[in-house]
Amino acid sequence: MAETRAEGGTGMTARVLVVDDQTVIREGLTLLLGLLPGIEVVGSAGDGEAALRMIEAERPDVVLMDLRMPRMDGVEATRRVRATFPDTQVVVLTTYSDDESVFAALQAGARGFLTKSADAEEISRAIAAVMRGDAQLDPAVQRRLLETMTPPAPARGTGAAGRERGAVRQGNGPPDGLTRREAEVLRLMARGRSNAEISADLFISEATVKTHINNLFAKIGARDRAQAVAYAYRQGLATP
Repeated sequence: MAETRAEGGTGMTARVLVVDDQTVIREGLTLLLGLLPGIEVVGSAGDGEAALRMIEAERPDVVLMDLRMPRMDGVEATRRVRATFPDTQVVVLTTYSDDESVFAALQAGARGFLTKSADAEEISRAIAAVMRGDAQLDPAVQRRLLETMTPPAPARGTGAAGRERGAVRQGNGPPDGLTRREAEVLRLMARGRSNAEISADLFISEATVKTHINNLFAKIGARDRAQAVAYAYRQGLATP
């Protein structure tokens, strides 16, 4: 595994806190992550309350957060982490991938969502992604999220949504004041491309990609990449 996967290309080690109420899973994850290059496990906790105390003491870069835990569950813990420690990112790692759990975790501020069937490579990739400021969702979760947020497509050539999609594709310009380059960046985001990959696809710098993303977020009122991707599907800028 390339070291830059865990380090996100920054040359920095990701400091990770593991949070899970099951001792065997917590200890297994701690051992597994400790073997991966570019990752340092700074501690573990068995519930949300203990996690917040550990975060205050250790200030990890990333928290691997279970959802169903006693005293304080992972959703509430994630909400408090993001409110109190904005430099700490949360990747949910849970057995549960139902829609309620997914939406609750993402709304609380999680930047990643994996199920416990994820392997070491997937976990490492998720940590690297959130360290870069990107999001990382389990493919099945992402597909279901997009299906939920995307309205049913009308028959071709009929309905206001169909006319809107046709207008966008026929050159009337992207919606909400987006420039064509911002729309291109948004389409690539909807395909799951990282900032670095978008940079390579469009032959522009990563700094320029980030500028386009910040601008399009402001124009469409999106808080994060998940909301931006949902917008792209609603507007017909991307298709499943």
